Amino acid sequence: MDWGTELWDQCDIIDKHTQSGLDLVEKYVKFVKERTEIEQNYAKQLRNLTKKYSPKRGSKEEQECRFSNHQAFLDILNEMNDYTGQRELIAENMMINICIELTKYLQELKQERKMHLSEAKKAQQSLESTYKQLDNSKKRFEREWREAEKAAQCAEKTDQDLNATKADVEKAKQQAHMRTHIAEECKNDYASQLQKYNKEQNQFYFTDMPLVFNRLQDMDERRIKKLAHGYILFADTERHVMPIIGKCLEGMTRTGTNVNERNDSVVLIEQHKSGFERPGDVEFEDYSQGINRASSDSSLGTPKGPLELLGKNKNKTFRLFNKKSKALVPAPDSPPDRPSKSEFSCALFSPGTISDDTDSSQAIYTEFDDDFEEEELAAPIGQCTALYNFPGSSEGTISMQEGEVLSVVEEDKGDGWTRVRRNNRDEGYIPTSYATITLNK
Repeated sequence: MDWGTELWDQCDIIDKHTQSGLDLVEKYVKFVKERTEIEQNYAKQLRNLTKKYSPKRGSKEEQECRFSNHQAFLDILNEMNDYTGQRELIAENMMINICIELTKYLQELKQERKMHLSEAKKAQQSLESTYKQLDNSKKRFEREWREAEKAAQCAEKTDQDLNATKADVEKAKQQAHMRTHIAEECKNDYASQLQKYNKEQNQFYFTDMPLVFNRLQDMDERRIKKLAHGYILFADTERHVMPIIGKCLEGMTRTGTNVNERNDSVVLIEQHKSGFERPGDVEFEDYSQGINRASSDSSLGTPKGPLELLGKNKNKTFRLFNKKSKALVPAPDSPPDRPSKSEFSCALFSPGTISDDTDSSQAIYTEFDDDFEEEELAAPIGQCTALYNFPGSSEGTISMQEGEVLSVVEEDKGDGWTRVRRNNRDEGYIPTSYATITLNK
């Protein structure tokens, strides 16, 4: 079935229907364009989100990536970044393959439809012009035939009039004959125009208009097919990136399964364990035995606790070497030569260091004083400016504020720590990456 045969008399319906089809294509293009804008905004927000939570180089978060749960979060951010790229690709492909393509095709359809409707209008105007000629010819024939009849009646009446001369009769007959001849000519012209119109009308309704309508039908069916392909592309554009999106999601899942809570605990232990033994029990001192003791301010007085000793000597540099034992070894990745509370406990209150013998106790405390001799302050070898705040909460470290300038007294030995000093003679270690360091030449 075709429009030219079945809809031969529905030109206005075909006109409205084809226009409605073009409007639908335009509406779909607008829909897809708004969808791409949503995808682009979504991708932009995801980019900003991953950037917001990604650690800066040298930051504390980046240093904590040795733990699997911290590293897993960074992997999640990386996978999300790749996922965002696929959302951007969806928007780009929809814009190119659907919006731009259909917009270009829509312009071609509009031109084609305009051309077909112009042909139909031209054929219709030609038929209307022929019909107008036919109508004029018909009216002229009708008018001239009435005049011929009147002239014939007049001639007959004159011929029967006894008072009419022979010349009057002859004149009336000539007039009737002339009118009859003119009427015959109009009749022939009318017949010719009628034949011409019928032929052109037949051409119009059986050839010209069916051809135009069938071309419009073909155009509309091609439009429908193209639009249907655009519908498919709408889904396929996203489906084509689904394997990569799936890999991103699988990567996120894999990062979660790779988190090893036990291993993270081991990493923390290996990073911060001191390696020293726990302090032994403090032995009971029996005052009932009448042991003579020196006054509280004497070097042989009752030994202070480790925290009191630290408070008393907080501005001094100590050497934790026992004359009869090996040097204490700092824990891995921690500031070198910084004593912990446990170290003082081990050095001062390990089992057997205190006894009821007055001479042996005196010897122990004398040795203790020798071990903590104050060293001379080393000359600065440079300066540093703090890039970040550092709390300095661990033993052996020193706090600093962003922008603070400190003196460098010992450069980084490869363990990531630099020893610095304030003007008030406080010294301690800071992370090398937390400061800009300039050494003297």
